[in-house]
Amino acid sequence: MKRMVKILVPALYLMVIAFSAASCNKTQAAPAAASVPAGQPVDLTYAAEKSLPSVVYIKSVINSKTQTVEYSDPFEDFFSDPFGGFFGRGQGNNGGKRQRQVQTPKRAAAGSGVIISADGYIVTNNHVVDGADELTVTLNENSKEYSARIIGSDKATDLALIKIDAKNLSAIVIANSDDVKVGEWVLAVGNPLGLNNTVTAGIVSAKARTMGQGVTSMIQTDAAINQGNSGGALVNTRGELIGINAMLASPTGSNIGYGFAIPTSIVKKAVDDFKKYGTYQRAMIGIKGSDVSTYVDVEKEKGNEIDLGTMEGIYIAEVVEDGAAADGGLQKGDVITKIDDTKVKQFGELQGIMAQKRPGDKVKITYLRNKKEKTVTLTLKNEQGTTKVVKNADVDVLGIDVRPVTDSQKKQLEISYGLEVLKVSGGKMKEAGVPRGFIIQVVNDQPMRSFDDLQQAVKDAKDQMLVIKGIFPTGKRGGFVVYLQNE
Repeated sequence: MKRMVKILVPALYLMVIAFSAASCNKTQAAPAAASVPAGQPVDLTYAAEKSLPSVVYIKSVINSKTQTVEYSDPFEDFFSDPFGGFFGRGQGNNGGKRQRQVQTPKRAAAGSGVIISADGYIVTNNHVVDGADELTVTLNENSKEYSARIIGSDKATDLALIKIDAKNLSAIVIANSDDVKVGEWVLAVGNPLGLNNTVTAGIVSAKARTMGQGVTSMIQTDAAINQGNSGGALVNTRGELIGINAMLASPTGSNIGYGFAIPTSIVKKAVDDFKKYGTYQRAMIGIKGSDVSTYVDVEKEKGNEIDLGTMEGIYIAEVVEDGAAADGGLQKGDVITKIDDTKVKQFGELQGIMAQKRPGDKVKITYLRNKKEKTVTLTLKNEQGTTKVVKNADVDVLGIDVRPVTDSQKKQLEISYGLEVLKVSGGKMKEAGVPRGFIIQVVNDQPMRSFDDLQQAVKDAKDQMLVIKGIFPTGKRGGFVVYLQNE
């Protein structure tokens, strides 16, 4: 027996070494990565080196503002007028309520962002930039600071696209989050708790998590995510982006092992929408429901025996009137099992697929009714119940560079404000014939004193049209009509 142990132990030891080597070869991030140190299951140094230059620090500032607030003091009139307003005192005070002006404090917050293109487009969370009057982006590579502007944002998906005027930036490689597997090693890259350029490691704990009423189909990870990580990158072992870190689940506000990231399948669609339309295009299937397993469990607790013919899929509890599902004949009690031949087992998967669609898109729905499989093709609608996309153009569609007029221009042309067109590189301004050197003074009856004024005018444009008035370098006044969208 001792002789057999002496023979087997070296053999087993060699087998362990062989399996370890095979494991390291399979998990090595890239051919250029360094060899894996002994005892380390996967080399994450390559992923860190590839992704860190693409993650930026974002500082948002909300300036101090004067706001009018209502307040009421039940004793004020009683003590100031013993007759309780009998002689007219206090009349017109809105039913006892008074108004006063208060000065809100200046506030600053910080988060992270991910460079997705070399020309300055950066993805982050909506809650990082929401309401900001000033946005400053600091690069990881050289600590350079840039002012940023918002191209588009969406509260429900918690995504935003911002842009800085820079070139040759280190853009991250974007992977398909649909290929991510539970148990896969990942890194969370960002600026948590004021600690810049931080990476934390973990695995993908789950997919298609539904978190609250807004953000859906999230990637769950046990890589530490804390305040300041918001908008940062969740990357695979190749340093490729698979999600944008968005939130953590914790009763204390600090990481306890549950972090969540928005998958790139949703991020890519949101970026396309922000660039093309200025706003997120939300397609609605027009149902309310839950996982089949959840519905069955609830009914069993009530003492009801339920047999839907499956324990996987989406149980339809309500069909929204005039929605896509109603148009297609879906009914309460139907069970959706597939969308475009892709199996859906839980509601988060359904939401993840729908987040990649736009109003007007057609989808094939496979469902069970009385345990019999049926199919129908639906035309998805927007939140207003139509199939049209919602267009909200951004200043980039104009294709120009501008700057506020100089003091010498003000004096020469006898004007007090305006934006000089420095460059016309294409876009809607070129189509309208706006020349270089033209000074924009008014857009849709709003004075143009800064770039932000122009950006706001574009976003607020009714009928997607700009009526521009200004002055040529010769002093001659003129105007143009710019159509922001193609008919």
